[in-house]
Amino acid sequence: MRVSREAGPYSAMKTSRLEAFSDGVLAIIITIMVLELRVPDGPGLQALLGVATGLLTYLLSFVYVGIYWNNHHHMFQLVGRVTGGILWSNLALLFCLSLLPFTTAWMDEQQFATIPVITYGVNLLACAVAYWNLQAAVTRRQGPSGPLAAALGRDLKAKLSPAIYVAGILGTLLAPWLGVAIYTVVALMWLVPDRRVERYIAEHGVVDG
Repeated sequence: MRVSREAGPYSAMKTSRLEAFSDGVLAIIITIMVLELRVPDGPGLQALLGVATGLLTYLLSFVYVGIYWNNHHHMFQLVGRVTGGILWSNLALLFCLSLLPFTTAWMDEQQFATIPVITYGVNLLACAVAYWNLQAAVTRRQGPSGPLAAALGRDLKAKLSPAIYVAGILGTLLAPWLGVAIYTVVALMWLVPDRRVERYIAEHGVVDG
């Protein structure tokens, strides 16, 4: 079975503009985060160690943005056309992701204080919920037996992630480093390549360009 971009009465609503806009926003988010990094006060290793927390928080947030870009790219290989609901759901995801430079910088500047770390966790949770909502919008348009639903299956990892974020937020109340560790575990969990969409395309064909 081939999924065509030309099928249906809304065939003019291609995904190309949505994907290009999303790629641009994510690139800007990464640029803002790297510009927030503080330059070491001197040329020595001690000065570099002084900005180590900034580098580590940037790395964590960069990985998260990369994960969302990767999954977003894979998702839209199975989306032939978009509706208004998909457009708004995508904007909601981009809004949540656009807050990462702010929450990342605050967490770094306050040296992993409790409230900034909780805020960072809430930001990550909001991103996960927004991404799930985008997937749901696509599934509603395609139907429960559509390409995306068939490729994702039970999608246990996506369902488990919000619960882990909540655990990280609660863990921060005990110790901020525990919350950051839990957020890092989720990132590592998603770094494992997800081949579901690729397998589906290999078995059923690709979306026509």
